[in-house]
Amino acid sequence: MKRKIKTMEEFAEVSGISRPTISKYFNDPESVRRSTRDRIEIALEAYSYRPNIFAINQNRKLTKTIGIVVPYLADPFFAEIVRLMERRCMDAGFSPMIFSAHGEQRLENDALAALQSQRPAGALIAPLGRHSDFDSVRHFTEEVPTVVFDSNVKVGEAFVGSDSFQSIPLIVDYLCRSGEPPCFLEMPPVNPNANKRRDAYTLAMERLGHDPKVIRVDGKGWDFERIGMDEGMRLISNKELPSETVLCSNDRLAIGFIAAAYQQGLRVGHGAGCALRVAGHDDHPWARFTCPPLTTVAQDYSAIVDRSVEKLFDLIENGRTQEERPEVLIECKLVLRSSA
Repeated sequence: MKRKIKTMEEFAEVSGISRPTISKYFNDPESVRRSTRDRIEIALEAYSYRPNIFAINQNRKLTKTIGIVVPYLADPFFAEIVRLMERRCMDAGFSPMIFSAHGEQRLENDALAALQSQRPAGALIAPLGRHSDFDSVRHFTEEVPTVVFDSNVKVGEAFVGSDSFQSIPLIVDYLCRSGEPPCFLEMPPVNPNANKRRDAYTLAMERLGHDPKVIRVDGKGWDFERIGMDEGMRLISNKELPSETVLCSNDRLAIGFIAAAYQQGLRVGHGAGCALRVAGHDDHPWARFTCPPLTTVAQDYSAIVDRSVEKLFDLIENGRTQEERPEVLIECKLVLRSSA
């Protein structure tokens, strides 16, 4: 029977190749001569040996691991961002490790601690924001080269995210030109983006000569669709909406609100027979499949990922080269669909 190889020392013995050369191969295959590389790869196949990557990383000065931490991986927005980041990292020869905080401070702290123990080359993190343990997040970013995305908590070497003061005025202007000026539907904010979007709405309405009408509904956590539906049912039943045009703070709230309108027998859309117009923000992956499809402003997922990863790779290769923490703001695009 074929001998079971468990350690790199045993593999060196049976392959006849020195332990340092094998270690060098696993750190960087291109650093080993082609003929030696071929011998190692033939032996790997013959003995079905796979090294303990975590042990190798612990012995490196710089690992090939990149951590990705998001607040809630079940949110399709973050799932898509993580999918793109994961692929970019793998294409560059890194091994991504993905963590979700599940909307909880304790789990975010645990994720950062677990990631730091792996001595990653760098990290891409979207902090919870107002619910984060700021000291823990800051300590992590002081130890690990980090680019922050989506939620602009003042930590890390750079921030990449969408420009709310460009995107919100874009859709407010359209809604005001095409019908009744919108009210703004929000819930207690879970990260800094929510506050920025409300402030951007208020400024945009005032610039256009309209009174801002902000409605904050009850609800907490990340179950945005349920909150949008439950609170939308209440607002519609009690006739508490100050406008027939509703701009929701994010698409997930808007998806729930459209469901509430359907339950109340109200037609959502733009034109004859429609009782409400509904719009959102983000271009959530499900936004085009609501009934009717949701008018929104689209975050540029690819640009956010590309700039975040580029910033991190530069940081890993060159270290910190700027005194000021750069903030890269990506513009959004208006997406017109049937809901408004």
